[in-house]
Amino acid sequence: MSGFAITGLDPAPFVPLYGFDTAALAGLGVVRMAVTGRPGFPCRISLEDAAPGEHVLLLNYEHLPVDSPYRQRHAIFVREGMTVAARFENEVPEQLATRTLSVRAYDAGGMMTVADLTEGRDLSVLIDRFFADPAVAYLHAHNAKPGCFAARIDRA
Repeated sequence: MSGFAITGLDPAPFVPLYGFDTAALAGLGVVRMAVTGRPGFPCRISLEDAAPGEHVLLLNYEHLPVDSPYRQRHAIFVREGMTVAARFENEVPEQLATRTLSVRAYDAGGMMTVADLTEGRDLSVLIDRFFADPAVAYLHAHNAKPGCFAARIDRA
């Protein structure tokens, strides 16, 4: 197995939004939601599903800010109050392990080289296969059904 790291998003861009009132958030295109069940509100910072009673922010985020046709943004959830990004080395977090994923490999220029679907419990096998190609610089995992960005995967 090749070494890999799955990392949550840097919380810095989101911290200024914590505690904003609903109207101020709406003016920024952000929605605060009360978590009503688990799973269903996957935080992209902690790489955990938020628990019932917590609040998440639903917002549009540019997760692939590359100068290529593959530049992407989509809706994501972040748990209010998160200040530290999760990092999993050679381990698949439960949030990913329990979902069907679309995994996309990119080269250093932001061009997609290959993509495939996998059950999250088999993600490490797909990571090894994709990283066997030295042209692959990093991977993005997306939740297959809603299609939203789930996590970035790098060589460790």
